[in-house]
Amino acid sequence: MKQAVLLDTGPLVALVNSREQFHKWVTNQFGQIEPPLLTCEAVVTEACFLLQNVYGGEAAVISFVQKGIIHLPFRLSEESAAVSELMQRYQSVPMSLADACLVRMAELYPTRELPLTRSSGLD
Repeated sequence: MKQAVLLDTGPLVALVNSREQFHKWVTNQFGQIEPPLLTCEAVVTEACFLLQNVYGGEAAVISFVQKGIIHLPFRLSEESAAVSELMQRYQSVPMSLADACLVRMAELYPTRELPLTRSSGLD
């Protein structure tokens, strides 16, 4: 089974917004990943909100979904108890709904581990 790559809000926003600090780095990383990337509707919602003042930003995110670059397999209605438990467990952090959904997705889907920092040695 192919291992999935989970997509969070920050990298998605940086990919779409060329003015973001890590746009170039994220673009290079995305070039090395075979679609589809997995995420949840909460991440898409957060990204669209953060890109609402970027010309074409929201449309770009939706087009990634339409083209199958981003896949949304997660169903909150089926995982709400587990997501709620995660949010309660990590309330001191705090954990957003999008974060909790991604953590739950990592529990459900075999995922490929990717470095989270620019100093990963993959430059």
